[in-house]
Amino acid sequence: MLRGIDVSAYQSSSYSTEGLSFVFVKATEGRTYVNPKLSAQTKRARDAGCVVGFYHFLWPGNLTAQAEYFVSKAPEKAGDILAVDWETTGEGTHASNAEKDRFIRKVRELRPNNRVILYCNRSYWLNVDDTSYAGDGLWIADYVTAGKPRIQAKWRFHQYTDDPLDKNVADFSSKAALREWAEDA
Repeated sequence: MLRGIDVSAYQSSSYSTEGLSFVFVKATEGRTYVNPKLSAQTKRARDAGCVVGFYHFLWPGNLTAQAEYFVSKAPEKAGDILAVDWETTGEGTHASNAEKDRFIRKVRELRPNNRVILYCNRSYWLNVDDTSYAGDGLWIADYVTAGKPRIQAKWRFHQYTDDPLDKNVADFSSKAALREWAEDA
């Protein structure tokens, strides 16, 4: 298992990259928010030689506008991974299954040279998702032993804790294998 983290404006731009193979950086949310630390957090990951991913926190409605906004703000580089963060918003709502699926497909259409994956927690995957569509891969949040999420589906990334920050593992044999998968979009 490869180790990685995900960061947002809540984390420092000088996070430790020791032992990490990948870093996901929050890029956008809805149609108006951009992570103010996006550039610095991305540079930190790239300087450490990590595979880099970017995620968008999905809101219901205006899927095309959200997808266009996300790809306009997330750096465009072959081999980067793009993810949709599908969970409950601060207003207690969430995008529907159809909206989640359309968003993934629209981002894939706008960025055909990048892998596009779904991030969601175990409860969403088991109780809300009814399409099982995760684009190029599933990034599952389930706070249990690293690499042992309690789902039957094939997953690529597993977020297993948020203490003291979001830590993840990836189901790849090596960083080279992860990089090859990411670049082979």
